Parts: sequence; C-alpha cells; structure tokens
Amino acid sequence: MRFGLIGCAGYIAPRHLQAIKDIGGDLVCALDKSDSVGILDRYFKNVEFFTEFERFDRYCDQLRRVAPLDFISICSPNYLHDAHCRFALRAGANAICEKPLVIKEKNILPLVEFEKEYGKRIYPILQLRYHEKIIELKNAIEHKQYKITLNYFTPRGNWYHRSWKADIEKSGGLLMNIGVHFIDMLIWLYGDVVSYCVNEYTDTDFIGSILFEKAEVNCHLSINQKLAVKRELIVDGNQIDFTSGFSELHTICYKNIIEGNGFGLADTIKAISFISKIKRGQ
Repeated sequence: MRFGLIGCAGYIAPRHLQAIKDIGGDLVCALDKSDSVGILDRYFKNVEFFTEFERFDRYCDQLRRVAPLDFISICSPNYLHDAHCRFALRAGANAICEKPLVIKEKNILPLVEFEKEYGKRIYPILQLRYHEKIIELKNAIEHKQYKITLNYFTPRGNWYHRSWKADIEKSGGLLMNIGVHFIDMLIWLYGDVVSYCVNEYTDTDFIGSILFEKAEVNCHLSINQKLAVKRELIVDGNQIDFTSGFSELHTICYKNIIEGNGFGLADTIKAISFISKIKRGQ
C-alpha cells in the first residue's frame, strides 16, 4: 500500500507513521508547512517531502497518472480536514482522516457525494471503538438504563492556548477537538442522544449531562493542566479505567481499513451533529 501524509509535524502524526509502518505500507510523500519533520526518518527513509501545497499537489497529480497513491492520511488542523479529504479523492486516493472529520455539520453530506463521484472512500479515525475495555463494555450491555459518570482529563500546557487548537474557528472548540471521540464512543455504546444539559463549557472544561437511549451520563471533559490524566467510566458504580491501551489503536484502525472493514462517513455523523447542536446552543 502506497501512502501520502498531510501534516507530519504535529502531535498525532507519529501514530499514523507507526501504523503505516506496522501494516507494511510505504510512505511515498508528505506535506507540512513546518520543515521540522526529522521524525520521518525514524519510520521511512526516502519520503518525498514538501512544505508548499502547490508542489505537493503537482507531485500527487504526477503519481495519479502513473502509480496513484492508495491512501492519503490527514493529520492537518481540523478546519482543513474537509479540503484535504477532497484533495485526496481528487488525487485518486482514499482518505484516512484524524478526528474530527469536519468541524461543520453541513460539510459531511457533500463528502458523501464526493465519494460517489470519485469512487473512493473517506475513513475517519474512531480508535476508541477498538479499545479492548470499551469493546468488553459494549459486549456486556444489557437491556436496561445505565447510570454513568465519564471523567476524561487530558491536561494541556500553555502552548495549547497559543495554537490553532484554541481557535474555535479552526478547531471547532474543546468538545469538537478533544471530546468528539468520547461522544462517538458513548453513542456507539448507548445509542442516540435523547436530551442533554450543559452546566459549564469553557476553553478548558465541559461539564454536563447527556441522556442516551440506554444510559444517563454525567460528563466532565478537561484539559486543565493542574489535573492528572484520567480516562474513566463509572458504570452503575463500577469503575472502568481506560487511561492506557491507546498505543496500538491507530494500527488497528489502519489494519481494518486496508482489509475493507474501516469505519466510514456514516459512523461519524451523529457525534459531529450533536456537538454542532451544543455549539449552536440548541
């Protein structure tokens, strides 16, 4: 499998690089406006690297004519995901896109039409669906209403608030940038959202309650750097800690994608739609 990569200088790119290597893929080319990407050499030695999109575009167009890429992995800032997914399909490749797939709900359905037009797929990374403890939890769900507390603390330093991640127009805000994974996880586990209440939503914290078809969930998401890392579900009084077990999840995502079992656009719509509703204050 031949891969391209857009955005290789950021936090999440190494997990994609490792996943491509783990599945025996070949990273052919990469793009990032930053040239501090020596990490590429740790995984692949002969990657064609570009800092200008125009040159990357021309290179991919040349490849499309002779030996198209199979996939382009997208690790760029959130607000660019939509455009970069479209670029990947126009380049003759499938897209593997980091969360959130888009930050505006209205952009999802046009991507469905784009898939049909180009005959390629867009695969969002929904790695929590592959977490061992989350799978065990899903397999144990009964026909009842659960009482759940979710604490998801992932501290971030001052750099976060100086980066694009703190710009709601570029990241979609805290809940879209970081919370989208656990919202997707909860919908996957407990069904559609019935109602919700927001108690607090700031640059660093989201506190609220969400009623799903099979569970009432009290949530606290925080990037407050004073808090210790915590990823836990308390289900009917029983604690499930999923702080660890993340290191191989991207590789599992990639393996499922190349085997034809990856998650698609339809799997990410509900979480993005729900977060968009909160942003609109509905």
